[in-house]
Amino acid sequence: MASLAQAVPRLKTRGIWFWSFLGEELAPYPGRGAIVARMVIASTLMMIVTMVFRLPYGAYSAIYVFQISRESQKASIDSALTIVTAFGLATAVALIGAILVLDEPNLRLLWVIGTLFIMFYAVSTLTSYSASVRFGYLIAIVIPLFDRPIRAELKIEGTLWAVATLSLATGLALLVELLLVRFTKRADLIGLLDRRLASVEDLFQAYAKGRVLDAAKRAVARFSTLGTSRLRNILHRSPHSRHYREQMGAVVGLVGNLINLAAELKPGDLIVRERVEVLAFHIGRLRDDLTHARAPQPIPVNDNTSSQSSDSALLLESLESTVSLIAEMLAAHQSLSQYELQQSRDEQASRLLVPDALSNPEHLHFALKGCLAASLCYLAYTLIDWPGISTAVLTCFLTALTTTGASRQKQILLVTGAATGGLVGVASQLFVLPYVDSIAGFTASFIVVTIAAAWFVTCTPRLSYFGIQFAFAYNFVNLQEFTIQTSLTPARDRVAGILLGLFMMWLIFDRLWGAPAAVAIKRRFISTLRLMTQFAREPISENLRTAIERSYVLRNAIETGFENARALADGVLFEFGHSREQDLALRDRIRRWLPQLSALLVLRVSVWNYLARLPGFDLPDSIRSAQREFDEEFARILDAMANGLEGKPAEERDRFNKCLQHLEQSVERYAATETQPALTSGPYLARNRRISDVTYSLLQEI
Repeated sequence: MASLAQAVPRLKTRGIWFWSFLGEELAPYPGRGAIVARMVIASTLMMIVTMVFRLPYGAYSAIYVFQISRESQKASIDSALTIVTAFGLATAVALIGAILVLDEPNLRLLWVIGTLFIMFYAVSTLTSYSASVRFGYLIAIVIPLFDRPIRAELKIEGTLWAVATLSLATGLALLVELLLVRFTKRADLIGLLDRRLASVEDLFQAYAKGRVLDAAKRAVARFSTLGTSRLRNILHRSPHSRHYREQMGAVVGLVGNLINLAAELKPGDLIVRERVEVLAFHIGRLRDDLTHARAPQPIPVNDNTSSQSSDSALLLESLESTVSLIAEMLAAHQSLSQYELQQSRDEQASRLLVPDALSNPEHLHFALKGCLAASLCYLAYTLIDWPGISTAVLTCFLTALTTTGASRQKQILLVTGAATGGLVGVASQLFVLPYVDSIAGFTASFIVVTIAAAWFVTCTPRLSYFGIQFAFAYNFVNLQEFTIQTSLTPARDRVAGILLGLFMMWLIFDRLWGAPAAVAIKRRFISTLRLMTQFAREPISENLRTAIERSYVLRNAIETGFENARALADGVLFEFGHSREQDLALRDRIRRWLPQLSALLVLRVSVWNYLARLPGFDLPDSIRSAQREFDEEFARILDAMANGLEGKPAEERDRFNKCLQHLEQSVERYAATETQPALTSGPYLARNRRISDVTYSLLQEI
């Protein structure tokens, strides 16, 4: 009875969290309705073409229109071209391989296993995630086709039909985008950041006046729950430079931290109100600078806090530090400016594989795990001669992520989305379609379901996959054949295939090589700290080209670590057990630390320019030596943070402050003799001081 009494509050808390989470995910935001409308129009047009001309693979084509990037016309065109290119490559691999092994069952089995390995390896190592997914998707569709007891000509014809139908869907979606995007207003990154900052400013102004503004509190709470996933998606797809994405990525994370801290703040005494009023003023000025593309002035941090140790005072210190750091990030200058090597940009644009594709063993481990799970599914439905459950291979491919937590998140969305879509599809077959005698009636019901699915697709990555699976399951029931289904066999087979795929994923990813998302996010954060340690010691080459290329590789690896950690943080939400509260606490801490690490990366890139001796950024030897000493201590502190998270003993930390003082003294001595005010009044020394401040802030928390 005692355990039951303890379980009831926990279940109630989970229920409250779930409904709050669902409400925020489904809430409208600027531009969402326009994106949903374009998705629904493109999907409906493709459905009509499929039904009228009786094209095969209708269930796949109607859902593929959801996959086009809709951030801009250029992004839409690039996405469509990437998809078609990936389809072409997948077709070549499938046809050439199948022709070579068509009449040899043993060789065909080896070809299938090898192809599955390539699918998963491509997902992990190709720079274009979109291309790798499309490549694998088509391969997973056509593999069962080559096992069917039909003539070779029909197998090749079926493969070509798959490519043609999916390419037609891609082209149709692109056409809708190009025709309708000019009539819809797109919500940009700056506008979304401004709205979030405005909600915090309104709340602080109300607190400063001794009022409680319910509307502002609700807005801040909503943005806190919603997170920054959508902003990061927009930034990731933007055509801006690497430095801009790093800079604004840090700003996005810091604004997210600011909102989370603001949601915890409560009205305090008169002194607190005065500080909150100053904060509101600075945020208003930041908003004005942000919307007018101006570099903001530095925002000083209040140092008069030593006598205050209350929770509200500590929270205000964090708020002031965060606002000051946002201003610092927005003022960060271009990292390499016009000195970026053109060859480097060309190589980045044309590079097919990620920089560590051949050196990082995680890519190989991921491909082996995914290949093993999918191969077991293939062997299972082949040996028992049940081709209807061949969707198990596709299930493995779509849910195979690098950790248990993340794959479990997708598995939950896959099962619930497929079950919901399948039930809706079967219900329409039983209760709606028997009373419909024209394409118009079917189109009306199709539009209603597609609107619901598209609305879920436009959620954050935490829920968007539910919408894709929901639409696919519904289309699978209704668009696979050009008649009303009189049997539940297709739906039954699909569910059985999903369950088989999920079981294999659970067996391989969870039981054999599994790691809970909380464990994985900690490992990822520690490995990113180690990469930051390496970058803190750069450049180690005197050759400028080599130094820049190595900088690109490390910065790319660090940014990838940040993104993986954020994705894993969402996976923690979908894991339950006795350690859930501890895991959620760890998740919250790491999410709070990541923006500070992003800011350190941007600040470190700024100092890197001086060490690389780019034109206009040269340092005298005495200051350069002091900078190297400071950097070495900075790297040692980062290592100490990683060691602390791993449970290793802490190291002596006082030398970091002494190194900063030595650097400041070196700059002052040189400026006094050589009259170099740029080093003292310019950003150089201020950036090093900020690195020290942020590092100590992280150190105190970790």
